[in-house]
This record gives sequence, structure tokens and C-alpha cells, in this order.
Amino acid sequence: MNNLFFALFLVGTFAFPSATDPIRLRSESFPFSPKEFYIAAVTDQRPDRGPVARLALVLNQSPQPVDLEKGVAASFQQFIDQGLKQNKALRPIAMRVRQCRITETASGNRVSGQFTFAVTFELLDKNDAGATTSTRLTDYQGSATYTRPLGHLDVVEPTIRQAVVASIRSLNEYMKRESGRNEKLARSLKINFIDDTRITDDDTVHYNPARKLTWADFQSEPRKGSHYAAEVFTSFSYEGKSTVKDGVIILNLNAKAYMLKPSSWGRPDAKNAYALNHEQRHFDITKIIVERFKRKIHPDSLTLEDYNSITQYQFLESYREMNKLQTQYDEETNHSINQVAQERWNQKIDAELRSLGVIK
Repeated sequence: MNNLFFALFLVGTFAFPSATDPIRLRSESFPFSPKEFYIAAVTDQRPDRGPVARLALVLNQSPQPVDLEKGVAASFQQFIDQGLKQNKALRPIAMRVRQCRITETASGNRVSGQFTFAVTFELLDKNDAGATTSTRLTDYQGSATYTRPLGHLDVVEPTIRQAVVASIRSLNEYMKRESGRNEKLARSLKINFIDDTRITDDDTVHYNPARKLTWADFQSEPRKGSHYAAEVFTSFSYEGKSTVKDGVIILNLNAKAYMLKPSSWGRPDAKNAYALNHEQRHFDITKIIVERFKRKIHPDSLTLEDYNSITQYQFLESYREMNKLQTQYDEETNHSINQVAQERWNQKIDAELRSLGVIK
């Protein structure tokens, strides 16, 4: 190819070819073997998907468009498949080509070339519906300049080929460095629940089987217009923090059922053991909901990509469940007036607390 154009130039500057042969990437063995990935797909995502090069072929003629022999995606995929050990038991990676362009200008018998190259690497995965999804991992950008004699094109192909090798080498270093510590590359999930059972002297009572409610915890003034004997404010929450170790996401969740003293009240004439037990059972129900919530959050119920949003969804569902169960409890006991129903709920609550391991 190079000799052909050199000969044409010698014959005369009026015999101008309009194009040259497509660029064929020469196969070569990559100087490394990935242990974490293989290139499963190459896609051309350049804004302008025309020929990759505009080459100065003949003196005083505008640079001519020249493309890779099979186009960007197919040429790169073939080059990678031929030169890189592709172990398909490893993680599938997509290579998204965002820039690949050579622009040349001629001055006399010298040609100056400018090459720009940019790719994005994404981790491929299949969701539960079987659709392929991708997670962006890392980008690579490179550029090069060169000069060559007019008519000698042997620098063009190696410039492109070396950029592809350099980008895969950069990905290989990224994967070696990040595979054990990057959440995007985690392979499994482990969940640790920590119960907040602190006994404190502040405005909050954390649920602890050894620390029952007392009337001293009900510090608010009775609500005007209410015909109830007492009202307890209980709720639950969770806080989460994740770390990654050896490719495992470790999700530490701090769950707590609590009672707020400044929001809870009891009428002086109703502060007896029976009424206090009714309010304690509201607190017990909140703890039961916390334990049910904890059992919804396990590795089989979560995904590596969406464990935070799934956990939040289950929390909201559990919160609604808590409100529904609290309402049912008050309706069936008629706010403790129905003593038979109250005893039935006492037994029901204790049985579930035992089954959940909260009490013995």
C-alpha cells in the first residue's frame, strides 16, 4: 500500500488518488493476561461515526477520509480477540469508543498527524428480567502527534493499535487495583444488624427487654380534648454504612425501636400498672416490627446494584405495617378498656417476642 502511493507521487503530482486502502490493524499478542475481565463487546459511540482518519496522501491535495477495514467496533473487537486471552468465565466488560480520530496536514513533503482517542469501560450484567445492564467503571483518554514523510503511511496503523493496547492495559490496572475494594465490582453482600439497646438518661428510651417503660418516661402534658388515659410515642429507624472487603459488600445496619419521652403523656388519675402495660405493649409491637424488618433484609432479597433502595423500600413498608398493627391493637382492646382482648394481645405479643428471640 505504501509503495503504491510513493510510486504514484513519483509519476507526477497531477495523478491524484482519491482514497487509500482501509486501515487494517495488525494482530499482536497483548503483553499481559487479564485475571478479572474479558472484553465482551465493543461499540462505536463517537458523535461522528465516519472514517477515523483524514490522511494527507498527495501534495497540495486535501486530506482524504480513510476508515478502519471493518469499522471501529468490529476492527477493535477482532484485534482484541486475536491478541488478548479472553477468559469468558471472568467479568464481561463493554468498551465504548467515544473518540478515535486522526487528522493530518501536509507542509511540503512532511505530514503532521494529530490523534485523539477516548473510551469508556462498563461492567455488563443481566438483571432478573434477562436484560443486559451496564455500570460505568473507568475512562481512558489518549492523544499522540507524529510527523511522517509524504507517501509513507506506516505510522498510522501502529498509532491506533497502540492506543487500543494502552487502554486495555489501563483497564487491567484499574481492575487489579479495584476488584477487591470497589462496590461496583463486588461479587456478594453480607449484612450485619446491630441493635441499639442503650439505656440512657436522655429524652429517648431505646427498646431493651431489661428496661421497661415507667410513668416517669411520660413527660408531656396530657393532650387537651383527648379522652384517652395515656398516649405513648414509639417509632423505629435504621442507619446503614457499607464497606467493601475482598470483593464483599459488608452492610452494617443499626436498627432501633425507641420511645420519645417529651411526646408521651399520661393522665395523673390513670397512671396504674394496667394502663402502663397497655402502653408498654405499643412499644413491644414497634420492636416486633423492627425484627420483622430485619428478616426482610438478607442477601437473597437484595441486589448488589440496588440494596440501598430495596432496604429503604422495605423500611417504608414496615413503617406502614407498624401503623396498621398499632391501630388494630387499639381498636381490638378499645384502648385497654376491653380487658379480655388486652390479655389476648398480651399473650400474642409475648409469643412473638419469644419466637423472634427478643425475650426468653
